[in-house]
Amino acid sequence: MEGIMGKLRNLDAYPKINEDFYSRTLSGGVITLLSSLIMLLLFLSELRLYLHAVTETKLVVDTSRGEHLRINFDVTFPALACSILSLDAMDISGEQHLDVRHDIVKKRLDSHGNVIEMRQDGIGAPKIEKPLQRHGGRLEHNETYCGSCYGAESSDEDCCNSCEDVREAYRRKGWAMSNPDLIDQCKREGFLQRIKDEEGEGCNIYGFLEVNKVAGNFHFAPGKSFQQSNVHVHDLLAFQKDSFNISHKINRLAFGEYFPGVVNPLDGVQWTQESPSGMYQYFIKVVPTVYRDVGGHTIQSNQFSVTEHFKGADIGRLQSLPGVFFFYDLSPIKVTFTEEHVSFLHFLTNVCAIVGGIFTVSGILDSFIYHGQRAIKKKMEIGKLS
Repeated sequence: MEGIMGKLRNLDAYPKINEDFYSRTLSGGVITLLSSLIMLLLFLSELRLYLHAVTETKLVVDTSRGEHLRINFDVTFPALACSILSLDAMDISGEQHLDVRHDIVKKRLDSHGNVIEMRQDGIGAPKIEKPLQRHGGRLEHNETYCGSCYGAESSDEDCCNSCEDVREAYRRKGWAMSNPDLIDQCKREGFLQRIKDEEGEGCNIYGFLEVNKVAGNFHFAPGKSFQQSNVHVHDLLAFQKDSFNISHKINRLAFGEYFPGVVNPLDGVQWTQESPSGMYQYFIKVVPTVYRDVGGHTIQSNQFSVTEHFKGADIGRLQSLPGVFFFYDLSPIKVTFTEEHVSFLHFLTNVCAIVGGIFTVSGILDSFIYHGQRAIKKKMEIGKLS
C-alpha cells in the first residue's frame, strides 16, 4: 500500500515549497492585484454572454412558393389632400389593385400637420333636390333613383348614383373625366368645391397591402387610375391643376412583421419637392428573413435595402406621372437568425482558459520583473565594490 501511495506521490505535477523559502515582492503584489481584477472582469463578461442568448446567422436559398408579401406603410403628404390621393399596387404577374381602399386609413391634415375632423360625404356645393335620372328627367317622389353613367355603362341595368360611381365607371372604360361639373352627381355632391376647400391640406395615409411574393410596385399618386392602351395612367384632368406637390415623409415602411434587431432604412425619411412636379422613385431589394427565438417561436418577415431617384416632370418629351413610387424586387437568398444559449461546458471551458491564461501570463511577467530587479542590484553592488 505504501508503494502505491509513493508512486502516486511521484506523479504530483504540483510540488509544494515550504513557505520559509517564499520571497514576496512589491511588484508581485501589484501584478497579483491587477491580474485578479482582469480575471474578474473577463469572468463577468463571459457570465453575461452565457446568461444571454446569442444570435446565429445563416444564408440559404429561398425555396418558398405561393406566399404573399405584407407591406405595412405610414406615409404623410403635407401638401396633397386626401380627396385626390390614391394608392395602386401591381406586380409582374399582371395582378393589379387600383385605388386601394380596404385596410388603409386616410387622415386629413392642416398646414401645421394637425389632424382635421373627417368630413361627411356631400359637403360642398348645395345639393339639387331632384337628381337627374338616367333617362334624362328629374327624380320624382314615386321613382327609384338610377343615375346615368354618361355612356360608361357596362349594361343597360347599370346605375351610377354618386360621383364616385361615375368616376369608377369611367375608370373601367379607360376614360378620363375632364369636367366634373358636367356630371350631375358630381355637381350635386360638390366634387370640385370639396377639392377647392381642401386646397393647402395634407394627408396621412397608413395601413397595409397583401400582394403576391413577386416583383412589383405600389405608388401614391393624385387621381383615379385606369388602363388606357395597356398603359397605367391617372385621371388628373378632373382636379384642374397644373402641378402637384409630392413632398412626403415616410413614418414607417416594413415588409412583414417586426422582429428584434430589424432596421427599416426608410423609417423617418423625409423629402421636400423643389421643382413644380415629378415622380419620386424608391428601388427596394427585399430579403426574406426568418427569425427564431430561444423558445422556438418563428417569425417570417423581410429586410430590405433601398436606393432612390427623382424624375422631373419633363424628361425629353415624355410626361412622368406625379407621385411616389416604390419598386420592389425579391432576393433569392433567405437570411435565418436563430437565437440560442451557450452550453455550460463551453462556458466552463472559457472560464478555465481565462483563469489559466491570466495566471500564466502574470507569472511570466512577475518572474521577468523579479529577475530583472535582481540582475540590476547585482550590477550595482559590483560597481560599488570596484
